[in-house]
Amino acid sequence: MAHVLVIEDDERIRTLVVRSLREQEHAVDSAPDGMTGLSLAVDTRPDVVVLDLGLPDVDGTQVLAMLRAVSEVPVIIASARDDDPSLVRALDAGADDYVVKPFTTVQLEARIRAVLRRSASGRPADRTVVVGELSIDPASRRAVLAGEPLDLTPREFDLLAHLAGRAGEVVTKRELLTEVWQQAWGGSDKTVDVHLSWLRRKLGETAAEPRYLTSVRGVGVRLAAPGE
Repeated sequence: MAHVLVIEDDERIRTLVVRSLREQEHAVDSAPDGMTGLSLAVDTRPDVVVLDLGLPDVDGTQVLAMLRAVSEVPVIIASARDDDPSLVRALDAGADDYVVKPFTTVQLEARIRAVLRRSASGRPADRTVVVGELSIDPASRRAVLAGEPLDLTPREFDLLAHLAGRAGEVVTKRELLTEVWQQAWGGSDKTVDVHLSWLRRKLGETAAEPRYLTSVRGVGVRLAAPGE
């Protein structure tokens, strides 16, 4: 059971989400606007926040920025479209995951479990990460798939290791350019696309038939176990 804070202005959606989460035995608080939600987040210290971007008083990305100034609580964005520029900004600003409306309660529950697992385990830089049959050890710079070492270039390993550190989350191309290529400004998304294509080939998959690397149109890429 987790303590979930739902910040959503649509009363119908808010009521359905709150009811479904309580049926899953979560403790739930809710707010119809950003400032009320921020106040609740500070006062009640939830385990996870579900945050709508289209709030009536303060833009959801601003709410996220204010929340991040005082808390590292996992945040799941509720977005109307997966190619919404506000969604990209929210992920860049520190949101942990997202769901696209209309989403099912099963989808939301899975996202909540995933972000809580990652929050509990932490992300030490030298920790070996296991995703399905894929194992990535940043300390030894070794990646193994189904027991077989992967022959990766240094850049391919850096890309895979960064995605492994955010396993289960959508990572934007802008973040990859900044953190992997050290190009905060002026980098090309094409650079990321090409290296992702090479990495997919070595993982035995394609963009059309992904297994571990799933592209999210207009946002970025997620590393997760097949079927997760």
